[in-house]
Amino acid sequence: MNLAAVRGGYERALEWLVVALMAMIAAEVTMGVVFRTFGTSLVWYDEVASILLAWLTFYGSALAAVKRAHIGCPEVVAMLPPRVRLAARVAAEVLVVGFFLLVGWTGYAVLGVLATDNLVSLPMVPVNWIQSVVPISAVLIVIAELLTLPQALAEARSSHPWKEATGERSH
Repeated sequence: MNLAAVRGGYERALEWLVVALMAMIAAEVTMGVVFRTFGTSLVWYDEVASILLAWLTFYGSALAAVKRAHIGCPEVVAMLPPRVRLAARVAAEVLVVGFFLLVGWTGYAVLGVLATDNLVSLPMVPVNWIQSVVPISAVLIVIAELLTLPQALAEARSSHPWKEATGERSH
């Protein structure tokens, strides 16, 4: 199995997770509206909707990372001389991976602090389970960056980087 196949499988798994979270939040919000319409509000509705939105954001960021869809300035990097372009790509990758390793480590450390806390509206749900999205998504983003690193470096070495930067790839 080659790296492209692993990356593709990883991307599909993240897509399924994001779609599942979107379906859950849509169902939960719809259910909340229906119950509120009939005069019986769900006490946990707002808290769960906020949590699902946060989870969707964090796991969606991992999906965007594997698709290399985060905001950037590829046109500016493409105009750099080849050696500088490659150095800029390597520096960017080191910074991104380093940042998310720090986020993951810090997020994991916070889980211990939250070990005794529970949700307000659902006291049987521990807060550290909810907040585990931070270290988990940080690890998922680092994996995504590493899986797409060879392609990013190849594009940085390319003699026509503006095609990759502007989407003018041949089909």
